[in-house]
Amino acid sequence: MKVFKAMAVAFIICLLAGSAATPVAAQAKAPAFEEALLKPGSLTEKAPEVYEVKFETTKGDFVVKVTRAWAPQGADRFYNLVKHGFYNGAAFFRVLDGFMAQFGIHANPRVSQVWQSARIQDDPVKKSNRRGYLTYAMAGPNTRTTQLFINYGDNSRLDADGFSPFGQVTEGMSVVERLYGGYGEGAPNGRGPRQDLIQSQGSAYLEKEFPKLDIIKSAALLPPAPPK
Repeated sequence: MKVFKAMAVAFIICLLAGSAATPVAAQAKAPAFEEALLKPGSLTEKAPEVYEVKFETTKGDFVVKVTRAWAPQGADRFYNLVKHGFYNGAAFFRVLDGFMAQFGIHANPRVSQVWQSARIQDDPVKKSNRRGYLTYAMAGPNTRTTQLFINYGDNSRLDADGFSPFGQVTEGMSVVERLYGGYGEGAPNGRGPRQDLIQSQGSAYLEKEFPKLDIIKSAALLPPAPPK
């Protein structure tokens, strides 16, 4: 119990790190992106009531099914981010065995910068944080932006803290559970990546310091299933 609570606290505190200046070298290596991602306020399209997203990663593929009714604001934000390629190239930078796999910082610092303050309001918790459920990371009430985590086990203790799942891995959970987690907890509490440096330097920082991390090659909306 104490270990779990410590991880949960670290999970929240880890999102509070500030940003550093972006080195010239990191800017030179920054990956391309859709220009629409520089205007978070314009990406507010309402999501379908149910939709699926296929993740192609360096470890394999998995599919997430989103049910908007579970957490409408979270589902809408995720839909717009996926539609415009936000997660392409992003790393699973915080993978903790038995707890969760966290991702959602853009590979390009220019994009990360504009989304850090693009917060959405909380959704009431309607589903529990259990194995395979997808949830936003946050640093307190109404602080959700782009970072997500996939639960590895029964993390229902997070429900009381407002972590509201909005989707579930329906295919390829075995892939998610094989994501590289050898670096452990992020700095300063562990030897893993610093979130502020991912935000300020992007993929250049991770490729140099944490080359074993698994990467999202693409995250794309799947065509709606034909009516039966």
